[in-house]
Amino acid sequence: TTHNNALDIDVFLRISLELPLKELIVGGFEKVFEIGKAFRNEGADPSHLPEHTSLEHYAAYWNFEDNMIFTEKMFNFLFKKLKLDKKIAVIGKDGKSREVDFSTPWKKVDFIEMIKKDSGIDLEKIKNEKELKKEIKKNKVEIEEMEAMGLASLIDALYKKVSRGKLVGPLFLYNYPVACQPLARRSDQDKTKVEQFQLIINGWEIVKAYSELVDPMDQAERFKEQAASAAKGDMEAQAGDDEYVLAMEYGLPPISGWGLGIDRIITILTGQTNLRDVVLLALMRPKEK
Repeated sequence: TTHNNALDIDVFLRISLELPLKELIVGGFEKVFEIGKAFRNEGADPSHLPEHTSLEHYAAYWNFEDNMIFTEKMFNFLFKKLKLDKKIAVIGKDGKSREVDFSTPWKKVDFIEMIKKDSGIDLEKIKNEKELKKEIKKNKVEIEEMEAMGLASLIDALYKKVSRGKLVGPLFLYNYPVACQPLARRSDQDKTKVEQFQLIINGWEIVKAYSELVDPMDQAERFKEQAASAAKGDMEAQAGDDEYVLAMEYGLPPISGWGLGIDRIITILTGQTNLRDVVLLALMRPKEK
């Protein structure tokens, strides 16, 4: 936080502008994008920096499958423009180098089926975090600080523990439980799942995209569920936004949003192992501490 002298108000380090950008779609823009710095008060490691460079876009009348097509086209353009070979060595989060073939089309992997195969846990049968914690213990999966996690954070931790390190790709992970993404649209085929995907490249999560939730009543209910998780101590739970729900009530068309970590893709394409190697003046601890 800091104090803005001109307006005499306290202001904050900026997070993703996802909700205001979607409010522009309500206001009549059909496509919007932004490239800029964002901040999230999470841990730092070779693949995470609290302050990072984000690229987001939102397109009215698209769904998450349209954004899969867009992603493949964008990477084809990047490799052609940069004169890169489609097969390159990518150093994974585990420090191991593997050859990754970026030739399209890319493989699509069902998230729920993958977790079931890798851990023995069927997320389709899980109703809440209490049931999932029981199954995690039953299947002898060790997750640190599990007791304080809500359902969404717990599913994400389980995925990172049992599956992410095995994924080379490029591949699209899709078919996520509705608890994983409070801003995504439910699937027409199965209301317990959302229309979301992540692009994975040798363990790195590069892109996240989904068909946006456009039902204000559903959105308000999911914000309440996130608030309940936060009240129980889940640091990863998302905060609600009443102004955004009000904007949705005016009318949000079908829309798909897409976000890419620019620092991460530069790290991968230049063969680095740490985001700090491609970020100018990355924030670090004071030397004396």
